[in-house]
Amino acid sequence: NLNVFFFPHMHMVGVVAKWPPPGDGPQRKKRKSEVGEVDKQLDILAIGTAVGSILLYSTVKGELQSKLDGGHDSRVNCVRWHQDSCCLYSCSDDKHIVEWNTQTCKVKCKWKGDNSSVTCLCISPDGKMLLSAGRTIKLWDLETKEVYRHFTGHATSVSSLMFTTVKPMNESKPFDGITGLYFLSGAIHDRLLSVWYIRSDRKEKNAVMSFSVTEEPTFVDLTVSEVKEEPVKLAVVCRDGQLHLFEHILNGYCKKPLTSNCTVQIATPGNDGDSTPKPVPILAAAFCKDKQSLLLVYGNTLQPILEKVSLNTSESHICLVRDMQKVLSLKTDAAVTKVKTPVVNSDTKVLVPGIPGHSTAVKTPASGKEKKKNKRKPGETEESIEERLGALDIDVSKVKTPGGLPQTDSFAVLLVQGLESNDAEILNKVLNTRKENIVKNTVARMPIHAVIPLLHEVRKYLQYCLVLPYNASLMVRWLKSVFTLHASYLSTLPDLIPQLGMLYQLMESRVKTLQKLSRLHGRLFILVTQLAASQAVQDVPEVNQTAKLVYEDDSSEEEGSDDEMIADKDSDENWDEDDEKEEQSDEQDMTVEKEINGDSDLEPENESEEE
Repeated sequence: NLNVFFFPHMHMVGVVAKWPPPGDGPQRKKRKSEVGEVDKQLDILAIGTAVGSILLYSTVKGELQSKLDGGHDSRVNCVRWHQDSCCLYSCSDDKHIVEWNTQTCKVKCKWKGDNSSVTCLCISPDGKMLLSAGRTIKLWDLETKEVYRHFTGHATSVSSLMFTTVKPMNESKPFDGITGLYFLSGAIHDRLLSVWYIRSDRKEKNAVMSFSVTEEPTFVDLTVSEVKEEPVKLAVVCRDGQLHLFEHILNGYCKKPLTSNCTVQIATPGNDGDSTPKPVPILAAAFCKDKQSLLLVYGNTLQPILEKVSLNTSESHICLVRDMQKVLSLKTDAAVTKVKTPVVNSDTKVLVPGIPGHSTAVKTPASGKEKKKNKRKPGETEESIEERLGALDIDVSKVKTPGGLPQTDSFAVLLVQGLESNDAEILNKVLNTRKENIVKNTVARMPIHAVIPLLHEVRKYLQYCLVLPYNASLMVRWLKSVFTLHASYLSTLPDLIPQLGMLYQLMESRVKTLQKLSRLHGRLFILVTQLAASQAVQDVPEVNQTAKLVYEDDSSEEEGSDDEMIADKDSDENWDEDDEKEEQSDEQDMTVEKEINGDSDLEPENESEEE
């Protein structure tokens, strides 16, 4: 029976949960005060959340005891309790491993565990070593926080880690707590469970043996081997709902993968009408303390069934028949309600609001349910099947839509049918719609599960647009409507980037050439305009620049010639006067010089007188 139901807040969705170890191994003697604290710690459930915090839930009190914050920035993938119940280890997608002190609710130590997300943890039996796994498996020394060994061999992220032995098989050598032990690992999308051996040297880094299953393992449990001759029992639940049981003694290297000794399935006995049994998926399986019986969990995840079974592993295949209808029958008849309907008799007078004196008829409930049986009267004839089908027939031609086009409801139905059947003709008719309103209404009424297939189909059409360019504008309308109306749904998809990676690369490659094309368009436009302008200039005819009419005035020319004659005469007279003036000035200069030099031109008479 369900004792406690805990539901965390919406922003703290639980991802992984882990109970503290029961402490069956050898421990030191504790005080009375410490014993009470340990009992309290054993009732605490550690829950890792998607936002990076860890919740410590008390199953005894039925409430949240404490919350561990500040260690991780991303989703918590795994939590593991140490043998010391006050210590807790966790790993996350932020590539780190955190050691917590649950009493103070603080980070004790934090270090980088891998180059990618750390997905799984496992603590060694002595509590001194820690296994961590992402793509590679690392063995850490918890005191120094240094890597002790590396193990490589998985192609995908490791999903499970657990030790298969407590003591080494070779008891002659001294045991240091870790050397000589075996541990098991499983990875996502991997049908092999690998077994690794921890050596004293660092030569061997690959798996020594492997177990083969039919599908990816979803749940793994095993019995730890404590003696050399004791085989390891392994229970593996696969994704196909089958349980595989292995039993093998770990004694060194094994080249071929080991197959299961027994396969367990659960099926229904079949209904009365259908005798074919239907398979019931097994969700989980775990060994009990006696290491012989198994606790199976099967059915629906919302209402699982737990059953303890003892199996005979000598048979290679076991099918358990269980009637699921009787076990999982939901009681919908007895609905829980606090509203009680009063019983009204015929003698009871009911007062209703309204006009005074107004009375209403009260219908008394029937004492029992009467079944009406439709029986034919003896004189009636039975209608034929043709008449019945004719009455049910609907004349489709009478129902016409305006314009003769299908409505958006039929467009949405056609689109979903085309995507599911991959019918190119239907998809072409729907996706080549040119009316934007029809596109928006079709995308709005389309079911959510068809959004991603529609985007993939639009991407294919965009790739073909290199051949048919006119389709690109139509596909962009569909993309715009999908991203506008279904953005909230797309944002919740964890694998959105790989789903839309090809579409993003296609759009990015087409946009990269836009700037170059715009430059080329501008240059070509300038060239075309210049060529058109030069052609227009050449086409214009030459203009004749000779005068068509010349007007001459005779009187003005004669007056002009007379004026020129008068001007010439004046200039000649002035020239003669200037020459005479120059000669007179020259003579005066000569006489002055002679006087100065004493050489005067005296007359002969005067000369004689002087003598």
